[in-house]
Parts: sequence; C-alpha cells; structure tokens
Amino acid sequence: MKRKYWVLLITCLLVLGSDQYTKHLVKTTLPLYRSVEVIPGFFNLTHVRNPGGAFGIFWGKRGGWGSFFFVGISVLAIGAIVAFFRKIKDEDMILALSFSLILAGALGNLIDRFRYGEVIDFLELYYRSFHWPAFNVADTAICVGIGLMALQLLIRDPKKAPRSKSQVPDKFQ
Repeated sequence: MKRKYWVLLITCLLVLGSDQYTKHLVKTTLPLYRSVEVIPGFFNLTHVRNPGGAFGIFWGKRGGWGSFFFVGISVLAIGAIVAFFRKIKDEDMILALSFSLILAGALGNLIDRFRYGEVIDFLELYYRSFHWPAFNVADTAICVGIGLMALQLLIRDPKKAPRSKSQVPDKFQ
C-alpha cells in the first residue's frame, strides 16, 4: 500500500477514535449545557449540541431539512476530499496528512449527525466576554488540516512546482 494511504488510515483511526471517545465521555458524564472549569478565565468543558454548521452557523432546530442539508454538504465535501486525496503524489506527506485530518474530522461530525441529528461540542475557549463557539476533536482536526495545507502552499518551492503554459515566457511558447 502506498505511504499516503497509510497516513490516511492511521490519521483517520486516531482522529475518529479520539473524537468519538471524547464525545462519548462528554455525553455520558457531563449533563447537557453544564460546564466544568478547566483553566479559569480561559477554558471550560461545556456540553452543547450543534444542529447547525461549523461554529454554530445556521443554528436551528434539530431535524427537518436543515439536518438533510448538513448531511448532504458533508457527504459532498467528503467525496471531494477523497477525489483530491487520490491525486496527491505519494511523496507529498504534508498534503496527505492535511487531507487526512480534514477527512477524519468531517467523518467524525458526520457520524454525530447520523447518530444524534446534531454534533456534540464540548471544548470552550473564552477570555472575559469573548467566547469562541464550542468545538470538538473533529473540528480541531479539520482546522489543523486546513492550517497545514495553507502552510504547505505558502512554503512550497515555486521552482519545484510544475509550470503551467501561462507561466512560460512568450519566447518559449
């Protein structure tokens, strides 16, 4: 098996396992809407449910067309991630890890949508009156994956990247 598929398999197992395990712990030990202060003035564990999109956008009632919409968007996104992943060169491990993290996070939240009709969130960061919307391990994997991908694109050596015809000077066309 190619190395990039090992990265995908290991990343998905680790992220999905930790995501589903932590959500299970929160669901079974922390009542809904309750908080446990971990770092005073900065970090709480707070059990909330998110029937909407990322960071609570399109927050709405559980079930109905909104649930179908977010499941559909998730399935389309997962399909696109898999299609892009297949095109990654085997030696491009950072990009493979990036897509693997994003895919694992999307799958973790999709599992919640199928099981509960909403996503379990529990990590809450705040400072004074500023509260970042609650999130989970899957959301963290998606953000880290996107960050790694952005970093990879920023530091990629343009001399090693294939040049498109539009980048070739006129005298060579």
